[in-house]
This record gives sequence, C-alpha cells and structure tokens, in this order.
Amino acid sequence: MKNNMSIYYDEEGDFLEITLNGYTDGYYKDIDEGIAERIDEKTGRITGVAIMSFRKRTQKPNELKLVLPMKITLAPSKL
Repeated sequence: MKNNMSIYYDEEGDFLEITLNGYTDGYYKDIDEGIAERIDEKTGRITGVAIMSFRKRTQKPNELKLVLPMKITLAPSKL
C-alpha cells in the first residue's frame, strides 16, 4: 500500500482525515488549533493529518471540492 492516500470526511462532525500508506498504530499531535498530524507509533513518522471544522476553513463552506490525484508533502512540525 505504499504511496497510497485515503481521505475520510465526516460531514456531521465536519472532520477531515488524510492518511498516507495505510492506517497504522499511532497518535495525534496538535500542530495548530483544530489541526493535528498523525504520528506512527513505531517509526515516529508523520502518516497523516486531521482537520477539525474543515468546511468552516474552506473559502466556500457549502462546497467541498478535492481534485484527485493530489500531491501532499508532510514534514515534521517545528513545535
């Protein structure tokens, strides 16, 4: 499953989660208000990102549009 990305959106909770290369055991680390990176428990690498209130953060709250395929680069936060 290397280089695969999965996108999960919970409309009722307005929660977006993007996971890279499959879901592994890990934890979330807050990087900003309502935004967290998912850290793989074994490797310490970033494996995804979670965004609360996602629709509120978009320019057009009534329209959710993702263009696929999309390229995302995740890097360790500087916190």
